[in-house]
This record gives sequence, C-alpha cells and structure tokens, in this order.
Amino acid sequence: MLMRTDPFRELDRLTQQVFGPNSTRPSAMPMDAYRSGEDFLVHFDLPGIDPETIELDVERNVLSVRAERRGPAPEGAQVVVAERPTGTFTRQLFLGDTLDTDRIDASYEAGVLTLRIPVAEQAKPRRIQISGGDGSRKQISG
Repeated sequence: MLMRTDPFRELDRLTQQVFGPNSTRPSAMPMDAYRSGEDFLVHFDLPGIDPETIELDVERNVLSVRAERRGPAPEGAQVVVAERPTGTFTRQLFLGDTLDTDRIDASYEAGVLTLRIPVAEQAKPRRIQISGGDGSRKQISG
C-alpha cells in the first residue's frame, strides 16, 4: 500500500503565501495516487521542469522525488513579473512493504511525472492446495 505522508505540506503552502513562491524551503509538488490492477500509479505535476533535473531515489521504502525549475529570464534581464515558482521541488512518499520498489517505472510527459509501482509478488492473493484425508486436493483462496 502507498502511504501519503508530508506533514509539512500545509506549512509549505502558508510559507509560500507569506514569503512568496521562491522562499528558501523547497516546494512540494502536487500529486495523485491510485491503484489500478496490480500497479500503483503516482502522478506528480512538474510543468516546465527539464527532465534532466528530476531525481528519484528509493531507500528503505522511502521514495524521494526532487526536481528543479530555473527561471526563464537570462542573466542580467530586468524581470517585470515573476509569478511562476522556480527553484527546487521535493516530495517523499513512504511505500508499504507490499510494493515492489525494485521494479518502479518512471516516465515524464506533458509536465507530469508518472511512476508505476508494481504490487510485490508475495503480496498478491494466491491459491493454496490442501489435501483432504481421502487424498483429494482442494484449492482455497489465500
């Protein structure tokens, strides 16, 4: 099971409202997560991010996502309006033991980073053969 955890997300939002989107604390990234069949899918909104700046790490069932958006204005340009957030965006997810962290697949298209995390084989339902006293075999769902 995928467990969402980012207790400081609301604090990040408040900080951005008070100090602006370019405060020193890394920004959180919006996400959606759901299970579809034998996979969990997670979508992160990262518009305008160069895919080369995206880093994904898994350590002890903690998935860390880091990406960077640089400002579009060249060095020395006079910025008139800067409303789009720039800087480093980070997010951490705690992944349950039922997910196969060795087989995570990642893709980035149209500003959305998509992770496909398969359910671990040992966590999938399976049938167990049992034998009766008369030597016959029955299947019981486990």
